[in-house]
Amino acid sequence: MRGRPELGGRAWRAGAALVLVLACGRSEPPPAAQSAEPAPAPAVAPAPAAAVRPGSLAPGDAVPSSPERAGSGLPPTAKPSMLDEIRADLAASRSASDGGGRAWIERGSDHAVAGQASRFPIVYEAGPLGISVGGSILVERRYYWYWSTPQISDPAAPGFVTARCDAPGVELALHEVPRSGVAIGLGGVAIEVRGRPLRAGERVHIVFGAGPAGAVADAFAEHGEHLWLRVDGDGDGVAGLVVDSPALDVAAGPPEKLELILPTTAHAGDGARLVVSWLDAVGNLAGSARGDVELEATQGLELPPRIAFSAADGGHKEVSIRVLAPGIHTVRARGASGDVESNPLVALPRTPRVLWADLHGHSNLSDGTGTPDDYFRYARDVAALDVSALTDHDHVGARFLDENPEMWEEIRRNVKAFHEPGRFVTLLGFEWTNWIYGHRHVLYFGDEGEVLSSVDPRYDTPAKLWEALRGRAALTVAHHPGGGPVGTDWRIAPDAELEPDTEIASVHGSSESLDTPFLIHEPVRGNFVRDALGRGYRLGFLGSGDSHDGHPGLVQRFRGESGGIAAILSEDLTREGVLEALRARRVYATNGPRIYLSVALDGMPVGSVLSHAKWQVGEPPKLAVLAVGVANLDHIDLVRSGRVEPIAPGEGRRRIGLSVPLRDLAPGEYVYVRAVQTDGGAAWSSPFFIE
Repeated sequence: MRGRPELGGRAWRAGAALVLVLACGRSEPPPAAQSAEPAPAPAVAPAPAAAVRPGSLAPGDAVPSSPERAGSGLPPTAKPSMLDEIRADLAASRSASDGGGRAWIERGSDHAVAGQASRFPIVYEAGPLGISVGGSILVERRYYWYWSTPQISDPAAPGFVTARCDAPGVELALHEVPRSGVAIGLGGVAIEVRGRPLRAGERVHIVFGAGPAGAVADAFAEHGEHLWLRVDGDGDGVAGLVVDSPALDVAAGPPEKLELILPTTAHAGDGARLVVSWLDAVGNLAGSARGDVELEATQGLELPPRIAFSAADGGHKEVSIRVLAPGIHTVRARGASGDVESNPLVALPRTPRVLWADLHGHSNLSDGTGTPDDYFRYARDVAALDVSALTDHDHVGARFLDENPEMWEEIRRNVKAFHEPGRFVTLLGFEWTNWIYGHRHVLYFGDEGEVLSSVDPRYDTPAKLWEALRGRAALTVAHHPGGGPVGTDWRIAPDAELEPDTEIASVHGSSESLDTPFLIHEPVRGNFVRDALGRGYRLGFLGSGDSHDGHPGLVQRFRGESGGIAAILSEDLTREGVLEALRARRVYATNGPRIYLSVALDGMPVGSVLSHAKWQVGEPPKLAVLAVGVANLDHIDLVRSGRVEPIAPGEGRRRIGLSVPLRDLAPGEYVYVRAVQTDGGAAWSSPFFIE
């Protein structure tokens, strides 16, 4: 690994298309005819909610399937350029002055409001070795989510950057640096030193958002957001991270929407909690909420008729309720945002307990939003999850988890602090971000574990990763396996012990099949999870957010697109109980909504392996299904060994129960159920496997 891990590095070459020269203490206007490089589209852009038909592509539609390097022998979804970029950065030679100095935001400007424009005056102070003539300071483009792109082409547009230096003889030339890749090269505005070297202690005054439009802050609230600077101290085009870069907090917008979350299962006589949160337009917890909210429940639930939000509540309240009678219950709230309905609570005899989990997401320690504390607090208090894992990338971000043990220690410390068996289970994890064989997150079911980096030759293949984890209370989960940003190499069989489940739905879309709701971007024909089942792999189905917005468990809720969440069927809300259910594939997936889906074959739970021998004589086994939607159900499908058979129309109902005989089941077959709402929300049971 790199010799000086404290200097997260980048290489860049400033483009010559647009250069703004600034003499010391004065600024010249940029050329009027130039235009900035267009900002790349964010990984997931906000969109209004809309109904989505169950199949995003028809079976005959074209699907890309060629690798970056045709004939290379690589898997069809491999992105070798990403790996090349990482390796080049690791191999780059860095001078002692790269990454030198420190920077801060001028007092009074070190805060912002989500989605609003501000002016960010930054002071950079050169370190002991200074910056040579030809060296540069890079104002780096932000990863997520909707920060303005630093630019010098249009003073009236958001993100305009200016810089000045009061040291005599120093001139500054500003260059726009294009983005070169996902893994490393983010680009931004490079401030090149000319005239004479910038000496130790001398300062450069930078304004991000210097024009009338300012610079728009992240759409999502967070603490400890950095405006990262990098320094190429010797002018060779290779830079190091200024570790002491400016940091600020981004506050939520005003309260606009209520979110009500009930547990999905309970029994008559049980006490439970209703979680009520005021959120802003994009799902941030709005701590400024005040006033009364009226509550009304279906018959059979007992709860107060009204709750009042005060400054002490911080926009969040937990309300004690009691289940008085069996049934399917919901709660409605009336507040300033109008009527809002909760997810359903199913209180029926012999209802197995559903634990909701989001096992995949990111903080600003890699390429996400907010701190680990922010992440787990939102997961527990706002999304009302039962199980949560933070899985920051091993080698993506401003600083790299595999090179900065203090970052891993911060994650480990928060996992331990938030873990509360019986109420909220936290798991230690990271993302093995392999651009050849596909991304996997690694989950540890204890307080200890290591980052096994995908760019470390000891762990750079799935087989090496599994060997390092063997014998431990740990699991791996392949995610976005069917397409973008990089799919799973299904030529390598998932380890039966360490990878019993796969993530079928997330913000990237669904990897189930070509006929799935919210089809994954960059889909690759033949690389879906259904294709993996066709290879004979036994995999349970999980959903998880892959959130980067600081909203685990609710990533899709306010942006009208796919998300992901996992239903774990276990009465035991402990790490041991969660691990046992995951290993048994006793799970189901949704693309975000908390749909209740109960499926049993011949009385056995999802994920089971059943012998066909017992059905050679007598009645065929029956598949029992009960689906309760958050919205109206459009239809329910039976998927049997790749064949899709609609078994129930929705007909405007939220509840569908049925029993279907399955005749002539043969060894090697698999069977699962898919329930689809009219809005494209969906749930997938884990398969049953016949031997």
